[in-house]
Amino acid sequence: MLDYLKELNKAQHEAVIRTEGPALIIAGAGSGKTRVLTYRIAHLLKQGVRPSTILALTFTNKAAREMKERIATVVGEKMARYLWMGTFHSVFARILRTEHEVLGYPSNFTIYDSSDSKSLIKTIIKSLGLDDKTYKPGTVAARISMAKNNLITPNVYASHDEIRLIDKNMRMPAIAEIYREYVKRSFLSGAMDFDDLLLKTNILFRDHPDILAKYHEKFDYVLVDEYQDTNYAQYLIVKKLASKTNNICVVGDDAQSIYSFRGARIENILNFKSDYPEHKIFKLEQNYRSTQTIVNAANSIISKNKKQIHKTVFSENEPGKPIKIFSALTDNEEGFMVVQEIAETQLRDHYKNADYAILYRTNAQSRIFEEALRKRNIPYKVYGGLSFYQRKEIKDLLAYFRLTINPADNEALKRIINFPARGIGATTLEKLENIAVASETSIWNIIEDLDSKNEIGLNKGTVTKIISFRNTIQNYKSVLEVNDAFNAAKIIAENSGILVELHNDKSPEGVSRFDNIQELLNGIQEFSLNALETGEPASLANYLEDVALLTDQDNEKDEERDKVTLMTVHSAKGLEFKNVFVVGMEENLFPSQRQEKNKQRKRLKRNAGCFMLL
Repeated sequence: MLDYLKELNKAQHEAVIRTEGPALIIAGAGSGKTRVLTYRIAHLLKQGVRPSTILALTFTNKAAREMKERIATVVGEKMARYLWMGTFHSVFARILRTEHEVLGYPSNFTIYDSSDSKSLIKTIIKSLGLDDKTYKPGTVAARISMAKNNLITPNVYASHDEIRLIDKNMRMPAIAEIYREYVKRSFLSGAMDFDDLLLKTNILFRDHPDILAKYHEKFDYVLVDEYQDTNYAQYLIVKKLASKTNNICVVGDDAQSIYSFRGARIENILNFKSDYPEHKIFKLEQNYRSTQTIVNAANSIISKNKKQIHKTVFSENEPGKPIKIFSALTDNEEGFMVVQEIAETQLRDHYKNADYAILYRTNAQSRIFEEALRKRNIPYKVYGGLSFYQRKEIKDLLAYFRLTINPADNEALKRIINFPARGIGATTLEKLENIAVASETSIWNIIEDLDSKNEIGLNKGTVTKIISFRNTIQNYKSVLEVNDAFNAAKIIAENSGILVELHNDKSPEGVSRFDNIQELLNGIQEFSLNALETGEPASLANYLEDVALLTDQDNEKDEERDKVTLMTVHSAKGLEFKNVFVVGMEENLFPSQRQEKNKQRKRLKRNAGCFMLL
């Protein structure tokens, strides 16, 4: 077994072995944060703490997976397997599926991704007779997300004067009504979105103290990675879970808090000392990753922060090359200069494509650099582009899986009721949806009663087609009962007609779509085999949850790595590259013009949060 304590410097060693009580580990960039968090958990296990009593929360599945693998090298895979370790959303989804009954949800509730949410919002905007050019689904979704992350439910939202004033100034006074309808229809579909996984867990613990007590008894130690990135909803859940033992350890760096636009609150880490007066603080200040030049440059910028937890980050690495500053007259010239530098340094220093990253403020800036890279025949990958799981053919097949598992899922049903084409038109679907909304039920429940109760007067031929579709989905449910994820997925893919339709399309796009479906099935097969090896459930429902909770970094494939990476600065957090170009650093772009407006709204947003959960 690995002698983990010998791998630590003095500061890291202290942070690992002092495990009791509240602990704040301030970890500068490249200071071994993951190693300390991993070995702290391993040390607890070595001291005889049962793995099932340790809760470790991360922001990506990739981080959780890597940490668990490292822990296994110290204590063995068998012990590491029983840790409660995962992303906030995956862990809270697990809790919500266990406690679903008290919230009125089915255990197999669907987790909506952003496109599902926007689709439902678009439907609601239309049903309320609102203009979708004014009420843009993406903007409305962002307002609803902001509300949920501040634990503001529809009733509070509708009665809060300052929030309503913001909506009015944005020329969208009906967002409160959309929000209320969105929550109602999601519930009828047995669905939660990402933000619900946090909001509903807070409601669960607030309304059911017996359930909170159950998890108090379960978890003796709570550890949180990247604490500076937590929002208010996450902060409150963590505080509640750790309130009995106060054995809470958070790792983070206030200087790396860059996600305020997503709801992250730097106050969570800055106020840790006042939240837990008996805390211990550990500072990891040696940067093992970067050159002295990079560390000194970062320190000079960080020193300007008005609110911070002071630390002195240093590096004992070589000084490294000086930072270069390029000035370009136009964005086209900037693209040319960056790619020229890449080409020259590759030739001179033999770097791989994957050694380069081009970072910008917004995704719209990628075009210039894509064109410049293409002209040089340099392969690249735009990070944060269309995810594999967002491609139409993939979402179509996943919708079949979702509907089979949760027939109340209206968004899945609407997507596939006429795909492949079976003669059920948009007008028919709209009638079904309208009567479902009026009856406050799911479309599936209307379809289930269609043999005896044709309330909307559909013609006999249409009813026959809908019943045929209903019977198909019901047959798939029996497939789930006797097959693992891969075999069930294969049967549904073949019988749904999707594979046949794509196979018959011999256009380049059709061939690519067919290959994507095959790749999806390969991924499900790999999931089933891994589950078999680890003893985890290999059901299609478990696979769908894994997919629903993937993050951008989890989506990255090995074969895509030897390419120049193009991404926003926010997406780059936690990644490493030998050569980095930060581009578009000009007034009103980096930082963006919105930054000043956000400062003006900050007070209002904080007041709007009011920590209300009503």
